[in-house]
Formats: sequence, C-alpha cells, structure tokens
Amino acid sequence: MQSKINSFFKPPSSSPIATSITPDITDDDGLTAWENNRNVIVNTYERRSPKSDRREALQECIGKPPRKGPKTLNKKRCYTQFHIELGQSDFLLRHCVECGATYAPGDESDEKNHQSFHKDYMNGIPFKGWQNERAFTSPSLDKNRVVMILENDSPAHRNKVQEVVKMMEVELGEDWILHKHCKVYLFVSSQRISGCLVAEPIKEAFKIIAPLDDKRLLKKERSSPSTTIHFGDIVLLDNRAIVCEEEAKPAVCGVRAIWVSPSNRRKGLATQLLDTAR
Repeated sequence: MQSKINSFFKPPSSSPIATSITPDITDDDGLTAWENNRNVIVNTYERRSPKSDRREALQECIGKPPRKGPKTLNKKRCYTQFHIELGQSDFLLRHCVECGATYAPGDESDEKNHQSFHKDYMNGIPFKGWQNERAFTSPSLDKNRVVMILENDSPAHRNKVQEVVKMMEVELGEDWILHKHCKVYLFVSSQRISGCLVAEPIKEAFKIIAPLDDKRLLKKERSSPSTTIHFGDIVLLDNRAIVCEEEAKPAVCGVRAIWVSPSNRRKGLATQLLDTAR
C-alpha cells in the first residue's frame, strides 16, 4: 500500500521542473522530497535605480521620456479689456441709429465690420470703375458721372449692382427692388457709388393731380418741409392720399426705386439721376 501512495505522488518523468529540482529521487523517499520542495518559489526580479520614482516608471511604460528640469512658464502677459454690466440696455448688442446695424460692443471683429458697413452706407459703396462702361457726363454733373447697367452685362457689373441693391434694401425693404428687365443707373462720385436709380419699361401711367387748390395744406408744407415730397410743381404730403387722373397716359419708363446715401442727400443727386434716365 505504501508503494502505491508513493507512486501516486511521484511527478512524471517528462516534467522539466521535477527533473531540474529532484533529479536523483527514488521511489521510496519520493513523498519526503515532494513535501520538502513543494513550497519552493522562484522569484526573479531586477532591482531599480534608487533615483527612479513612480512617475519615471509610468512614463517608461507608456513610452514617453521623463521631463527633466523645471517647468517653463510663459512669461508673456495677456491684457484683456473687461466690461462691467451696470444695467445698460445695450450691454450685449448695440444698435446704430444712423446705419441701422446691430453689433456687439467690445468685440474687435464685430466693431470692425460695423465701421466698414457704416462707412459704405453713409458715404457710398467703393467703386473704381470699369474699362467698358456706359457712362453719362454733363456740365451739371461736374466731375461726377452716371453709369448704366443692363441685364445682359458681364457678371462683374451685375454683382456690383447686387451689392448696391442690398444697401438700398436696408431702408426700402427686401426682394422687390430689382428684376431682370430693369435698367440700373449708378451715380459715381469720388470713387464711390453715392446714389442709384432702378428703372423699368412700362406702357402707360397715371398722372398725379397736384393739390394746389388747398391753401391750408400748402401752409403746412412750408412749416414742415421734411414731411413732403416734391416732383417739380407737385407737392405730396405724408398725411394725404395720392390722387391720380382716371385716364392713363402713354409712358415708356417707370422709376421702380431711387436711393441716395445719407451723407449725400439734399445735394441734387436724385434729380441728376432722374434727368439722366429721362
């Protein structure tokens, strides 16, 4: 019975561990040898340098070299302008009364865009001219000129017209000023487009009846000229309906829209545009 127990605990001859540890063990003392060597643990390790720490070990594992020397700080200072909110109504967005644009005060790019738009709106859109342009000059225009653009002109000409129309839409409304059959007249002064007239072909029109028989209205017109519109001898008041004749008259040109930059108004630019179109 004892020999059977010893043979049961005897390690197989093919085991490399048993051969290396107990090469000369016999069957009789196999149980004793196994009890003496069963708790043997072979631990192989490499001693680290005493200067190494946990951070270096972690960086070595992830493949990054350890940082050497003190951390360099950016000595360049950034001075930022701050704003204090004290209940201002236009703290976040400010509305320009003159050009109608809305911008964020303190935002450098937004203020720059507003200044550019404000200058173009008040003084006119920059325009250096074209080599091939339909220009009208006259003694009344002095050194200025009126340029006409048709629907079949080059894309560069039509794009400039679209730029002017977008400026006109700020005051006159959107999506109605221009269509493909219109003729556009641009008033050019000091390399800027200061005024624009959009004309369209028509076949008939109704003549406006001038309210010259009402002395009370004429007296009111003299006291408040800013609320009236003049067409030659015809005076139209803002609080009175426009009355036209019932019979239509033949006509070939209709003024669809007319606009002059704010800084150039009351200088006769609109009259010169009308005379050129006529």
